[in-house]
Amino acid sequence: MTAVVVLSIICVMLSPLVWLRPSRQQSGRMALRLEARRLGMAMQLTPQEWPHWLAKEPPSPCAQYHRPRRSAQMASWAYWQSEPGVWLNRWREPCEDAALINHFNTLPADVFKVEADAQMIALYWGERGEPEVLLRIDSVLKALA
Repeated sequence: MTAVVVLSIICVMLSPLVWLRPSRQQSGRMALRLEARRLGMAMQLTPQEWPHWLAKEPPSPCAQYHRPRRSAQMASWAYWQSEPGVWLNRWREPCEDAALINHFNTLPADVFKVEADAQMIALYWGERGEPEVLLRIDSVLKALA
C-alpha cells in the first residue's frame, strides 16, 4: 500500500514536467525557424492589425520572415492574399505587377501578407508546411530584396 502512495506522489510531482514538453506543432515551428535562420532569414512574431475585408482573420501576433533590402531607392508596397492566388493592396485593388505576381504565385496559401519598405522585405506566414516551402519563401524574399 505504501508503494502505491509513494508512486502516486512521485507521479503528481512529475506531471508538470510533461506540460513543459513542446507539442509536435510547436517542435515543427521551432525547426522551421531554425532552418530559416540557417538560410539567412530573420524571423520575429509581430502584432498585426489585419484588414477587415479578409475572409479569414490571420493570427496576431503573426510570424514575420524578413530580409534587408539591397537598395534604399526601391518602391514601398504591401499586398494581402485574400484567397489563394489573389493578391490585393490596401484598397482591395489586385496586384498588376507581373514580376510580383510571378513571385507571389510560388508562395503557399497560408502566406497572409508580403510587404516592402525602404529597409526590408517582409512576409507574414502561418508556418505550415515542410522545409521545401521555406526554401520557396527564401527564394521569393531574395528575389524581391
